[in-house]
Amino acid sequence: MSDSLSSAERWGADEAVYLAPHVAPTGKTFAEAANSHIEHGGEARYLERIVAYLGDRPLSGIFPFDIKQMAKALYPEGSNATLNRQALAPARAVMIHAYERGWCGYMRLRRFREDTPKRREPASTTWLHAFIRQAVHDGHDRVAALVLLMATSGARVTEAINLRWSEVDLRQKSVLLLKTKTDRNSLRSLTGEVAARLADLQADAKPDDRVFGFSHRQSVNARIRKICDRAGISYKPSHTCGRSSFANNALDMGIDIRSVMEAGGWSSLAIFLGIYVRPHRNAKRIVAESFGRYQYRTEI
Repeated sequence: MSDSLSSAERWGADEAVYLAPHVAPTGKTFAEAANSHIEHGGEARYLERIVAYLGDRPLSGIFPFDIKQMAKALYPEGSNATLNRQALAPARAVMIHAYERGWCGYMRLRRFREDTPKRREPASTTWLHAFIRQAVHDGHDRVAALVLLMATSGARVTEAINLRWSEVDLRQKSVLLLKTKTDRNSLRSLTGEVAARLADLQADAKPDDRVFGFSHRQSVNARIRKICDRAGISYKPSHTCGRSSFANNALDMGIDIRSVMEAGGWSSLAIFLGIYVRPHRNAKRIVAESFGRYQYRTEI
């Protein structure tokens, strides 16, 4: 047993799942395990298609190869990241639950290898200025306010487009983002400029009306792309010119990491630093020049 644990530690939680051996087969099927998983609070997302594929098979007859084949069959055009997220992870959760109930035995399930995604450079303050200027010139005041809200509060695009006027407090310069990605409401502060732009949009609005008038992020990105084309600047989708821009520009202003994370609603330092934050292009020279301010000579 200790050997299994040591091996699991080597692979890591995201790389493999180890289920203890020597559990007698029970005849339970994957569908039964999935239903039990959901009944006991497990996540049901993505499971419907997996159950349709594996449902009638007994747990004792399901092996890692079968689960990987299932992933490829359900998402033939999907990237490895998609296969891991939408097929392997849900199936793995069901198998873990089944083991905890004593319904199946040992299994090691390795994830598909994922390539490091090429990420766009976050929007600089110069880019934002050019974008906002063009958006206002084109009469897209709502798009300008939407992008500024994301870029100065760290709001995700889905949170921003779901924002209703009843969740906006212009007197306190704040908005309440409901049911964020972490399933917790999040209060965000507004800059004076964003509050003023929202005030201009509020005329005759009802409390349940969407603040920005969009219902899908694809519509937002399509509008952003057209404005970028007219402004002659590189296209940066909503997440890049919004949440990613917020993180990097705030750090460039000298705000400490913990404050930026708190203001933008990040709870994981690893995700914040590993995914969102980009080193400065001239990082080596900047650090060297900063150290160069101090002279280490013989005199004290």
